[in-house]
Amino acid sequence: MSGGSSRGGEDFRAFELSRWQRVVDRYHRSWGELTGSAGSGLLDAIGVEPGTRVLDIATGPGYVAGEASRRGARAVGVDFSAQMVGKARELFPDVEFREGDAVDLPFADGSFDRVVMNFGLLHLSDPERALREAFRVTAPGGAFGFTVWASPEEAVGFSLLSDAIMEFGEPVELPEGPDFYHYSDPDNCRASLAGAGFGETGAEVLPLRWRLGGVDELFPAYRQATVRTGALLDGQGEADREKIEQRVRETAARFADGRGGLEIPMPAIAVWGRRATKVR
Repeated sequence: MSGGSSRGGEDFRAFELSRWQRVVDRYHRSWGELTGSAGSGLLDAIGVEPGTRVLDIATGPGYVAGEASRRGARAVGVDFSAQMVGKARELFPDVEFREGDAVDLPFADGSFDRVVMNFGLLHLSDPERALREAFRVTAPGGAFGFTVWASPEEAVGFSLLSDAIMEFGEPVELPEGPDFYHYSDPDNCRASLAGAGFGETGAEVLPLRWRLGGVDELFPAYRQATVRTGALLDGQGEADREKIEQRVRETAARFADGRGGLEIPMPAIAVWGRRATKVR
C-alpha cells in the first residue's frame, strides 16, 4: 500500500502509514489470497512477458511484483511502509523492493514497460497525482494498470459490513481520503487515465471470491487487517461494535461453502491505459 502528500493529505497519509505498519501479517493472512488473485488478473490484462520491466506501486506484501517475477519479468516493488517492504522481501526474496511514495517515485522517466497498482489508489491522498507519476515512469508504448473494488452491491464483503454499521454504528471522525467507490465506475477510471496522459484504455471485471475458513475470521479481517474500516470499527462503542459484529455474522451465513468456511463474492475492476509511442 502507499500514501500521498500535500497539507490537506498529510494527515491522511500519516493515518494510512501508521495503520499499515501495524496490520501487515494480519492483512497477509486475511486478504492476501484475494488481493493476490486480483494482481494476477491485472498482469494478464496488461500483458507481462519474460524480460518485461515491471514496477509494482503500493506493492504491499509484494504479491504482484512476485507474480510478475515468476513470469520472468524484471520486477521492482515500491511501498511507503517499511513493514510492508520487509514482508515483501520475506515472501519474495529474489525480487527487488524499495521504500518510496506513489506520488514521488524514485525512478527516471520511462523506466518501465508495465506499471501496476493493485488496490493502492484508494489509499492515496492524491490519486490523480499518483496516476500522473505512473505515466511519467511508463515507457512510450508501455502500459499502466490498476485494480479497484467493484461497487458494494457487487463486492458483497463490503456491503455486509457497511449495512451493519448503518444500522448500529455511530459516525467516527477520520482523516479525509478519496471516495472509496469513485473508481468503481470504469468510466471514472478511464477519465482519470486520460487526464494523466494515457491514450487507449480498457477495463474488465475480475470475478473474485473471498474465501475464509469460517465466520469467526470475518469480523477480525475487517477490524484488524484494514486501515479505514478498522479505524471506523475501533471508533465504535463496545456495545455498538458487538451489535455490528453479530449482524455481520448473521448476514454472512448465507455465504457458507458447505465445508465450514465462507465464500463471498468480491469482484474487482482491472483498468489500464497505454502510453503512446514517441512520434519520430
